[in-house]
Amino acid sequence: MVCALLAGLAWGGWQAWPAVPPRWNPWAPLDVRDSPNPLTPFKQWRLRHDPALCATALASSALRYTVLADSRPAPDCPIENSVRLHAAEVAFNASFTATCPLAVGYALFERHGLQPAARRVFGQPVVGIEHYGSFACRNIARSARRSQHASANALDIAGFRLGDGRRISVARDWGGDDQAARFLRLVRDAACRSFNVTLGPDYNAAHRDHLHVDMGPGRLCR
Repeated sequence: MVCALLAGLAWGGWQAWPAVPPRWNPWAPLDVRDSPNPLTPFKQWRLRHDPALCATALASSALRYTVLADSRPAPDCPIENSVRLHAAEVAFNASFTATCPLAVGYALFERHGLQPAARRVFGQPVVGIEHYGSFACRNIARSARRSQHASANALDIAGFRLGDGRRISVARDWGGDDQAARFLRLVRDAACRSFNVTLGPDYNAAHRDHLHVDMGPGRLCR
């Protein structure tokens, strides 16, 4: 009797999922345009092992990109399920290769974190991002473990350009106590919500001039 009741409840719950708004349905594809909620990290996690689902999520973004074939630009550094990001609502100083999950993380970051922070602090949007690149076939410094850069699953962000032409630099402005420093900390906090790992100047000297973001398996916000 108890088993039958539990089975009925489970079936009823399953049948009810279609009536739930997609953003609150854990099995519905992630839509980058929706405001993040507690299910967003789970939906991002699902993208790691489902290229088709990731492609659907990426298609909901404002990113301009080219889908890339799997490749091996270096013998020990294969790149799979990746795209070439050309632009978003902001311009990049250069296009870059990114895994699909990293690209989706970036799209969430720009729409729901970066631009709200810029408007909150400066009353205007970010129109450009300067980065140091994504792919580098190397290990983590002083480690035998491969960096997420070795699979284009990481990006190093160095600065931002505002609509009025002002440039905000991680290297120059992080240590201040003005608007620029406040903005950079809001950006770091927003990145922590969109990426699995975010490392900045507070982490170590190697990150004194950029924010490292990646979609690796761990969680770290520094």
